[in-house]
Amino acid sequence: MNTDIKKIFLALFLGTFIFVACNDDFLERFPENAISDGAVWRSPSDLQMYLNSLYNRSDLLMRDEGTGGHAPMGIYSIDRDQGSDTQIPATFNSRMNGQGAIPSGNTGWAAGDWLALRQINYFFANYQRAEGDEDEINRTVGEALFFRAIFYFAKVRQFGDVPWYDELLNPDDEALYKPRDRRDIVVDNILADLDRAVLYLPSRGTGATPTWNGRVNKEAAMILQARIALYEGTWQKYHGIGNTPFAVPGSNGQKYIEKARDVTNALIASGACALDGVGQLNGYQNVFNRETYATSREVVFWRQFNLSIGLGNSWSNWSTYGALSGLTKRMIDMYLMNDGAPIEGHANYQGDETLLDVVANRDPRLNQTIYVDDGLHIQLPGQPFVLPAFDINDRRNTTGYQLYKGHIPRSVTLSGSSGQQALIYFRYAEALLINAEAKAELGTITQADLDATVNLLRRRLNVPAEGITMADMNLAAVNALPASSRMFPDVSNIINEIRRERAVELAAEGFRRDDIFRWAAAGLLIRDYVPLGAKLAQWENIVPPEGRAGFPAAVEGLRTDADGYILPYALQPNFPTTGFNFDLGRDYLNALPSGQLTQFPNLSQNPNWE
Repeated sequence: MNTDIKKIFLALFLGTFIFVACNDDFLERFPENAISDGAVWRSPSDLQMYLNSLYNRSDLLMRDEGTGGHAPMGIYSIDRDQGSDTQIPATFNSRMNGQGAIPSGNTGWAAGDWLALRQINYFFANYQRAEGDEDEINRTVGEALFFRAIFYFAKVRQFGDVPWYDELLNPDDEALYKPRDRRDIVVDNILADLDRAVLYLPSRGTGATPTWNGRVNKEAAMILQARIALYEGTWQKYHGIGNTPFAVPGSNGQKYIEKARDVTNALIASGACALDGVGQLNGYQNVFNRETYATSREVVFWRQFNLSIGLGNSWSNWSTYGALSGLTKRMIDMYLMNDGAPIEGHANYQGDETLLDVVANRDPRLNQTIYVDDGLHIQLPGQPFVLPAFDINDRRNTTGYQLYKGHIPRSVTLSGSSGQQALIYFRYAEALLINAEAKAELGTITQADLDATVNLLRRRLNVPAEGITMADMNLAAVNALPASSRMFPDVSNIINEIRRERAVELAAEGFRRDDIFRWAAAGLLIRDYVPLGAKLAQWENIVPPEGRAGFPAAVEGLRTDADGYILPYALQPNFPTTGFNFDLGRDYLNALPSGQLTQFPNLSQNPNWE
């Protein structure tokens, strides 16, 4: 058996996430190229045991390592690492700057990159040998289908067209050498898999306390299906409208957008999910700083860490400071006033000379997303935030807007993993936003639809006793906004506003690059974009607190534009003065490795990679 497979860490957190030790003897019973004698396929519990390793594959479900680079913070470093206009790293993202190259190795397409699919399809080649309760067997089938969908969705986002395999193949099978299947064919198969998964997987239930056993459930599969359907539907629509090289001939994406609408309609009607923290002080912020979501109605699938059995993460080591990143001025400016109006020209907008000014009279999510020096944002136990971490070199903040969302104050220990903050995979808020966006894209959205989706998210924020309010989104008022208020000039006011709402609600949760790409919006949001940070003057000539003696020098080393906003990449070598040099005809998809094109002549390269 392949030694890499032997090293797979079999860990699945069941209920309270009991540790399942790696068992080489068990894995040895799965030959690489032959069906076993059936000893491990006898019962539903055998099937479950086989699937356990999939839960701990980082190419299926990310763990605590983020998506690469330094300062991992789970989902809160994805936007930073992937490249976006809303959260930026200390060094600019080379892909966003058009500096990609065709890999000479097999990056993304090597045998190891397809191992997860082989494991999944090996299950399908064997599961029917098991005997026992049919519902229990079907539940494991639903889990395997869920993971195959995750696997292929990642491949489609990375490469576009990919070969679809739903059966176990051996090295001499001719199918291994077939051309790539068109992306819409692959997505059709993914959604069909998820139709079955939704049918087979158990629901978390509709009670006040949901059922949680650490395994995939129906609601997670529905949100995944809606996510994929909206992604592909809008990709095909907007790349088609823009006549980009990534359009799908003969398809406008509508059937996928309708699928996203229908799935989220069904999820909303089921009553299985609800928002957490409604009407509670810091109710939004507190969705993201928990060690368990076992009783959450909103977070439907997640990963738990447990230091007592050696499973921890290091997020707080980085979220305490800047995590080599920062939110951008563009991200901050997307937050509305708390009466629901844009900040431009608003009488109650206090400006952005200081962090306190920035959050005043704004959407309460802003105050619950960034660090503010108000004595209430706790950086370390008993220590409120005072200054951005410009001076903490290995963890520095890049923009002055330091991410507070997802932070649990704890003592920082750089020597190892000391935290057990839970990692969110799927939450109900995303489903509500998908529903609103799909209906807006289809041109059918009503005020009742907004009240059942976007306005539920806004009403969560209202704490009248504390004077904290956020106005509803009003369809008539949105339609009456001037066209000049649109970030996306070529789509309707309501689509603009729902996209903005999505950016705010899902800030720094890892969705932004996918959104930019599926809207074919890199020309608007990335190409020529020069990221800005906060006004630097608020930290000049300041007397730093004890332990921050290097802060004045760090501030002095920063550069600003003519209006005094931090220019994070002013000193970066090779960064063009006009902003990112994203190649609109090429960089939406990765290049296939040159070695694979040589080995498999039926494969073709993605557009404009030479």
